[in-house]
Amino acid sequence: MARKRNTENRGLPARWQLKHGAYYFRVPPGLEPMWDSKTMFRLGKTLPEAYRTWSSRMDAQDKANNIGQLLERYLLEIVPTKAPKTQTSHALHVKQLTAVFGALPLGSIRPKHVYQYVDRRSQKKTTDTGRVTGGKTTAHREIEVLSHAFTKAVEWGYIDRHPFKGEVRLQGEKPRDRYVEDWEVVECLALESRRKKGSVLAIQAYMRIKLMTGMARSDLLRLTMSVLKEDGIHIQRHKTRDSTGKRTIYEWTPELQAAVEMAKAARPVMSPFLFCNRAGQGYINETTGEAHGWESMWQRFMDRVLTESKVTERFTEHDLRAKCASDATTLEHARALLSHADARTTEAVYRRRPERVMPLGGM
Repeated sequence: MARKRNTENRGLPARWQLKHGAYYFRVPPGLEPMWDSKTMFRLGKTLPEAYRTWSSRMDAQDKANNIGQLLERYLLEIVPTKAPKTQTSHALHVKQLTAVFGALPLGSIRPKHVYQYVDRRSQKKTTDTGRVTGGKTTAHREIEVLSHAFTKAVEWGYIDRHPFKGEVRLQGEKPRDRYVEDWEVVECLALESRRKKGSVLAIQAYMRIKLMTGMARSDLLRLTMSVLKEDGIHIQRHKTRDSTGKRTIYEWTPELQAAVEMAKAARPVMSPFLFCNRAGQGYINETTGEAHGWESMWQRFMDRVLTESKVTERFTEHDLRAKCASDATTLEHARALLSHADARTTEAVYRRRPERVMPLGGM
């Protein structure tokens, strides 16, 4: 859950604080140059004064002349509407983009600048602290943010047309093609649990449900008793709840019911969640979107699989979701299982089973 605001800050705009008798704005990381190089910008001693200062700053944003000002408004208005994990990554992307493009006038960027940025940013570098930065995937994600910011710039009336949409073709990343074989699943499910309850049994139940439904981790780990209804498991995909609002009902089969019962029995305590920790809480941190406890359990489980079974190549939870889609009889069935709006995503990313072809007869 998000941390509650202090009593004196309740009712104030986001990132505002009443501190030492004055109102301050907590500047998003990377935008300090736009706020007099301060991390806490003083708005005023009284609330009317603070709103006047804030209003003048927002008016300046309405007249954005450079990319840095566009990205500042994007960070303040658009990024907070994203999922917590996405907010964190997009804030970092905006910081990097601002450092490179911030001073450029809005109308000056061209496709060649985007290609040059991607070329240089794709080269990974190691900092003095040993942290690796850059890379092709990172470069592409940053350009996606920049492109969306320019889409908003058109909407906000800053410019008449997007400067590089449809004119930049970035070489896509190769999609993951790991296909988990049936025998590998059998090996995982045969791993002996050392306790009557706990992580091994929970993960084995989790695997069974994922292989039958194809549910994403963010949805599976959020399952509660209330969505287990008479006709099946009712979910609204967390990833698209604020866009398509896609809802899915996974109808009961004897196998699915058995897997859910196995998950219930594996819980360390009674809980509203189907998968929970020893405190009865769900594994997803709704503030950050992370599930560190579950990730640790999964890694320990995979370590045992590689040590105690015939499986020699590690696979991810996402690979199991892809296996569900790959094993579905038709592409449409796979699309429905994964709750995708577009079957092209299902086909390109999740259908990984090798295609079997009958050869022609000999001469």
